[in-house]
Amino acid sequence: MFEKVESCPVCESKLSDNLIICKDHTVSKESFAISRCRNCGFLYTNPRPSEQRLGSYYESEDYISHNKKSNSLINRIYKIARKFTVRSKVTMINKFTANKNTLLDIGCGTGEFINEAKKNKWLINAVEPGTLARKSAEELNGISIYENIQLIEKTKFDAITMFHVLEHVADLNGTMKKVRKLLHKEGSLFIALPNSASWDSVHYKNDWAAFDVPRHLYHFNQETAALLFKKHKLEVVQTLPMKLDAFYVSLLSEKHAKGKMNYWQAFWNGLKSNKWAKNNQNNYSSLIYVLKKR
Repeated sequence: MFEKVESCPVCESKLSDNLIICKDHTVSKESFAISRCRNCGFLYTNPRPSEQRLGSYYESEDYISHNKKSNSLINRIYKIARKFTVRSKVTMINKFTANKNTLLDIGCGTGEFINEAKKNKWLINAVEPGTLARKSAEELNGISIYENIQLIEKTKFDAITMFHVLEHVADLNGTMKKVRKLLHKEGSLFIALPNSASWDSVHYKNDWAAFDVPRHLYHFNQETAALLFKKHKLEVVQTLPMKLDAFYVSLLSEKHAKGKMNYWQAFWNGLKSNKWAKNNQNNYSSLIYVLKKR
């Protein structure tokens, strides 16, 4: 039912310490430990649900990226913000990809981003393991979507996107190896991750919503992300902020910490987080890493 991670997924050291205990506020209300590697500092949920059981922790109407039905106030805010962010993401991949042709979106959710990319003349492929989300994405985009990245063979993509996906995948290194294989030699890879070194992470501690245990199996900062990318012969060419995430994550974190929404405090903390990040090595709440093959 649960499995212990015996070695660090990034550096393979077997030495780690429990850093913090976090609660699953979304589904199970269970508590999970986050370990820190003594060698490289990487954070990972440990122990974690088995791969067969992990899917049950996504079964909630509050898990908005996989569910179009949820209509709470916070999820309506999320949907409004998503309309702006999908456009900015398409603008970004257009900017950093020389050959605008084929796109693979891994973890496409309900398909809004690939729909916007399709309007911008990208040839779309996508992966989504969640059954309901995949069905919604297929209906929206009129295409068949892969259930698993390993089903894609003999294809190279000019752009590959993984927006808040890598922290969820059980086989971290196997996924990175496959992604690199699918990326065209001149292509661009875009990976968005929560940043455990952000102001809002330090402020909210174990109530930080972006820990999101046990769905988030890994918890990156810029240094540990760079180590993983280097391991898979990928070079970070630019790191971009996701400034809206500071507000959304702070809003959820306020609810975790105090049991109720505090919109003004969340807004203020989002501003604080973004202002602090500007002067502290780009440590925004979430970051997009633009990568090329080395």
